Amino acid sequence: MARYFEEFEIGEKFVSPARTVTETDIVLFAGLSGDYNPLHTDSEFSKDTIYGEKIAHGLLGLSILTGLSTRLGIFDGTAIAFLGINDWKFLKPVLANDTIHFEMEVIEKRETSKADRGIIFRKFELYNQRKEVIQSGVLPIMLKRK
Repeated sequence: MARYFEEFEIGEKFVSPARTVTETDIVLFAGLSGDYNPLHTDSEFSKDTIYGEKIAHGLLGLSILTGLSTRLGIFDGTAIAFLGINDWKFLKPVLANDTIHFEMEVIEKRETSKADRGIIFRKFELYNQRKEVIQSGVLPIMLKRK
């Protein structure tokens, strides 16, 4: 159920459902983004990298995270704008067949000069199936107020 700015509390935490990243996701993201770096598209090239295999685009992981956040339902109809990406870190690669989910914590709230909206700052940690943090950072979002 959608929540308004006032209904979020600093320190409140949420956990997303999980999703498996597929080879198809990686191929489609390469086509969509135009990023055909051999790290993402060439199995033979990738065997000789530090990863030993193809890796997903870092931004694919972030994109999946934003999609998973909509599955929580808490921003449906109350989100006004995604405001930025703060201090984002790509800590480990996302591989085909990794199953990822996030944990999100509300770390700050700010009222705006307009009475009908406010901003919450959400700290995200994206995890793989091995419970390793693979990406992290803060994504502020502007929400409707009641």
